[in-house]
Amino acid sequence: MLNMLRNELLLEDPNRYKNFLRMDNECFNKLLRMILPDIEKQNTKLRECISAEDRLAVTLRFLASGNSFRDLMFATRIHESTISLIIPEVCEAIISNLITEYIKLPTSAQEWKRVADEFNVKWDFPICLGALDGKHIDFEAPKSAGSFYYNYKGRNSIVLLGLTDANYKFLYVDVGVNGRVSDGGVFRESSLKKGIDRKILNFPEDSLLPNSTIKVPYVIVCDDAFPLTNRLMKPYPQRGLSTEKRIFNYRLSRARRTVENAFGILVNRFRILQTTINLNPSKVETITLACCVLHNFLSMHSAHYTEMDNEECNLESLSQQAGSRYTSEAINIRNQLCNYFNTIGKVSWQNRAIGIE
Repeated sequence: MLNMLRNELLLEDPNRYKNFLRMDNECFNKLLRMILPDIEKQNTKLRECISAEDRLAVTLRFLASGNSFRDLMFATRIHESTISLIIPEVCEAIISNLITEYIKLPTSAQEWKRVADEFNVKWDFPICLGALDGKHIDFEAPKSAGSFYYNYKGRNSIVLLGLTDANYKFLYVDVGVNGRVSDGGVFRESSLKKGIDRKILNFPEDSLLPNSTIKVPYVIVCDDAFPLTNRLMKPYPQRGLSTEKRIFNYRLSRARRTVENAFGILVNRFRILQTTINLNPSKVETITLACCVLHNFLSMHSAHYTEMDNEECNLESLSQQAGSRYTSEAINIRNQLCNYFNTIGKVSWQNRAIGIE
């Protein structure tokens, strides 16, 4: 029944087909070929197996719609108990076959510089190696977990930590830390921070800002949930800001918006992430990671997948929290960038963007 519906949509309304599975038929077939050995089953004398095409289609429909297994059962005529086995299996196949190709950090200084060049061209923020943020994925935690996954929003969740490039693609993800932990806490225990601390990520050497003699390190932009360091650049605290600092905050937040947009695209394409997922934590982690892999897969192979209007960010949405334990070197780097954005690196629209023209 599911295959019949797919074929009808493909013939009669390709746009609805694409909306139904969140990808066109070409992407579907490409993805199927990549994971086929891991999801294909053999017919037996007693029964005919569910085809690999249907296994992938029901999984994609689950991720796209957020419908329950029971809803999918009525739509596909595959029993919900079977669907509950198919979906984690297909998600694991997507992860194991695609993650190393589609979610990966740059491996050389030259590759990192290309990331920074795109941030400078598209978002007017030079020496930026990515935008970092966390997102809560809500789920029904088992009673035995108590308050382990209970977050500040009053829900149970795991945290998705993501680092994105200027085009809304994930360079790095960390999924599965319980929702009680802050974004900064997730980062503190992540392999990304360990790689930064051990200096094994091949970041470029400190560089001069464009058209200036100011040399600063390449940085990752983030919000106030993270610490201010030589490699993590966050806004100034919101109280009593001068015009210069407001402009710096705007310029930084404009670049940081790429990760927020990436999360927005992700959850709008895969609406299972908008629901409270009624599965155990390990399966929620698998589903979330599979969605991130598919996000990057589609951003590379599906036209217009990550297109968004280049709207200006809202300064009022910035976090009001701020820590105070910063190193003097990190403070100096932020001040140098602030001075640059208000002098040599000034753009014509920045004063208007913060409402002073």
